[in-house]
Amino acid sequence: MIDQSLMEDIGTGDVTTNSIVDPNEKASAHWVAKQEGIICGLGIAKKVFQKMDEEFDWEAQISDGDWVDSGKIITRFSGNCRAILTAERVALNFAQRMSGISTETNKMVRLLEGLHTEILDTRKTIPGFRQLDKYAVSVGGGKNHRIGLFDMAMIKDNHITAAGSITIAVARVRDKNPEIQIEVETTSLNQVYEALDAEVELIMLDNMDIEMMAKAVKIIDGKALTEASGNLTGEHIRKVAMTGVDFISSGSLTHSVQAFDISQKLINIYK
Repeated sequence: MIDQSLMEDIGTGDVTTNSIVDPNEKASAHWVAKQEGIICGLGIAKKVFQKMDEEFDWEAQISDGDWVDSGKIITRFSGNCRAILTAERVALNFAQRMSGISTETNKMVRLLEGLHTEILDTRKTIPGFRQLDKYAVSVGGGKNHRIGLFDMAMIKDNHITAAGSITIAVARVRDKNPEIQIEVETTSLNQVYEALDAEVELIMLDNMDIEMMAKAVKIIDGKALTEASGNLTGEHIRKVAMTGVDFISSGSLTHSVQAFDISQKLINIYK
């Protein structure tokens, strides 16, 4: 991922830096937080710089998962000046996205303080970036759901349409993969009853209003785990959690997160 990202950015060379900076010059620099939140991605950011300068020196002032206030120095580093300037954007792109995910996840987690409901991520990630997106969710206090299509069966509306019913869809999955956990997406109480009869491990309550969701949780009564889903953000999620659902999943944690504001500043240039 780092190699591909650097190649994409540098191409045939950093014409600006290479024109201005002597190849033997060294520099010290730091990253400073321009907002408050949870920092994540420092490990991969360090590796980006090390790809450009094997003797690069990195002194993180905090760790992934730490809360920072605006103005906090996140890390100090030194090395070849060209390397620091050329790798800057790629390193920041990783850390800013990951910190944004961790910060947004943490906001949602804090909204559920005192309740047993946990925040789940989804597969709505940037292609090729899923491991980092999901790591960032976990750093923010959320829980990773499916990593991909291979580690759990999730029967959604189109699968139900293709099979003809929830019952048939579940039976076909069990026949081919008897050991796999099965989740079924439901949008009505009738579907909740059918999923219960099929004895699935997890029932998704998708785009239900609070009243219907509360009824569904009461019907399920611990016979399966429950997941609320469907554009769940902000203060609304606490009302959802108070229905008694075990999990709330949110694609917004990764599909439309705002990057965390971090600035890189050169401090000193030397030979």
